[in-house]
Amino acid sequence: MEKRTLQELNLLDDFLFGKMVTYPEIGERFCKQLLGIILGVELNKIRIVPQKVYLGAETNLHGARLDVYIEEEDNQLNGTLFDVEPDKNDKESLKKALPQRVRFYHAMIDQECLKSGQGYAVLKQVIVIMMTPYDPFGYDRMVYTIKNHCVELPDMPYDDGAKTLFLYTKGKDGNPSKELQELLHYMEETTRDNACNKTLESIHEMVMKIKQDSEVTLEYMKIFEREKMLYDDGKEVGRKEGKEEGRKEGRKEGKEEGRKEGREEGRLEKLVSQVFKKLRKNYDVCEIADMLEEDEHVIRQICDAAKKYAPDYDEKNCAELLEQIKSA
Repeated sequence: MEKRTLQELNLLDDFLFGKMVTYPEIGERFCKQLLGIILGVELNKIRIVPQKVYLGAETNLHGARLDVYIEEEDNQLNGTLFDVEPDKNDKESLKKALPQRVRFYHAMIDQECLKSGQGYAVLKQVIVIMMTPYDPFGYDRMVYTIKNHCVELPDMPYDDGAKTLFLYTKGKDGNPSKELQELLHYMEETTRDNACNKTLESIHEMVMKIKQDSEVTLEYMKIFEREKMLYDDGKEVGRKEGKEEGRKEGRKEGKEEGRKEGREEGRLEKLVSQVFKKLRKNYDVCEIADMLEEDEHVIRQICDAAKKYAPDYDEKNCAELLEQIKSA
């Protein structure tokens, strides 16, 4: 199971994208800028529902969880609803079922929009936006726009209010705007070098604010640990089911990950101890990061957590802080 730090996440990663949407004073601004580039419009007022959940009508019926549900409220686009989904699941079976998945999302959104007694004409327009680092259809296009139409008369006007955009970050064909090309490249590789216009510079400032938040870092660590537990449980189930080959591979992978985690834990213990020594000598964050040749954000998080131990910073404090980080 791959372990990446918060600093290494890109906007196509669910955790970072979700934090951008929910973070105070950032979520609404980010969504407006994102949709502004994708749709070429400027939205004034929107309502955001992160992790929008639709339950099945019965316990045996499928539900859905949308990454970001956005409602345009000032009727610039007739009150359009948006579902924005970064998707990195590139398994062939999942890619093949992507159209059916989107069809289901449209259906779940529509059923909640129409209240009892209302006519069908009040249904709002719904745009589902899928952003993927893989080509969903194999034509190397950056933008695939899907709408219903009459097969016999393709040019006949037919607008049922449902539209889907598949945005492939590496696509070459078609004629997408330069801003959209730059956005999708930035979504896949979220670095300062790729923030190559004013809007992306603004988005990157938001990204860095989130990545520098120690509480977000701890939340990410907790989520990773929970996912690791589920991953380990899955391997255990495989062993109990008697899948010999799965057992061997699981043990091999588990041992290797254990070694990696042990090295990482040892490195963290050494780093915290070194930071404590520098703090006792009254060095500041920038000086410590420079002397230890470490990322300043990582050093700042350790220093912030260590403030309550000032001015002693002894070995007992160091051990206590390490336990807090491990159990967080």
